[in-house]
Amino acid sequence: MTDESVVDATNITKSYGDVDALIDLSLRISRASRCVLLGPNGAGKSTFLNLVLGALKLDRGSLSIFGKTPGHISARRRIGAMLQISGIPSTLTVREHLKLFQTYYHKPLSQAELVRMARLEGLERRTYGSLSGGQQQRLNFALALCGNPQFLVLDEPSTSHDVEARIAMWDQVDDFIGAERTLLLASHNLEEAERLGDRIIIFHNGRVVADASPTKLRSMIGTTEISAHTNAQAEVFKSNKHVKRIKQVNGYLRLYVAEPEGTVSQLLQLDPGLKNLAVKPATLQDAYLHLLSPKRIDEHYRASD
Repeated sequence: MTDESVVDATNITKSYGDVDALIDLSLRISRASRCVLLGPNGAGKSTFLNLVLGALKLDRGSLSIFGKTPGHISARRRIGAMLQISGIPSTLTVREHLKLFQTYYHKPLSQAELVRMARLEGLERRTYGSLSGGQQQRLNFALALCGNPQFLVLDEPSTSHDVEARIAMWDQVDDFIGAERTLLLASHNLEEAERLGDRIIIFHNGRVVADASPTKLRSMIGTTEISAHTNAQAEVFKSNKHVKRIKQVNGYLRLYVAEPEGTVSQLLQLDPGLKNLAVKPATLQDAYLHLLSPKRIDEHYRASD
């Protein structure tokens, strides 16, 4: 793995009329990284992807892809993209779409490979318009892989998939990216983000408010949840400096702690007969909700002013 830059964005800004989609955003994505963009609707994720692909033009700032202007032919040959709106003809069959896309590249993957990787077996003669939503997504995925890209850009790729198909797609993306290719994925699915990303970038109102590994983001919460049915009283834990929050309802106690080991030991000493003891580290969802809370967002913007 090298530190070759795939995406270099410096102070990029994009607006739609009076609406600022991206505001002075700077971001660098290195080769062989797996970056996931998270954030609420309207945060700027899809706008950033479309700028990277050359489908939109910058208002201000600079952006390069493999050292080239977005949309440059030499960069496009190294990129595969699957967007939420494909715009491909509904009357062509799966086989016809694959054959057409193969003509766009010097060394495309074979139809047999694409059918296998996207799980399209038995659908080759079906028209795009006759496919289910999940099947259409699988064809869109195959088209994104058609040129054997070094840089794969995916926007909500598992939408319309059932659980089995979603997991199969994640496995295929994981296998395809391997250790050499680069992934840029926009998603609302936190399980997908954690499964595929080694770097999570959280957008809010056109700005990046967090950029770290899933492990680092979870550590920002700094709490683990300890829960049990117990006779121990909540008041006892108020003097424990590691306990951040306490909830107790009908004998069910929840403690949110910075260092769980000592608190678990204290709880067991107070009530050796407790039941349903569980220790749950902070999740990516916990971190995501914390980082996008109004208080945290306000702190971030005040710190960046």
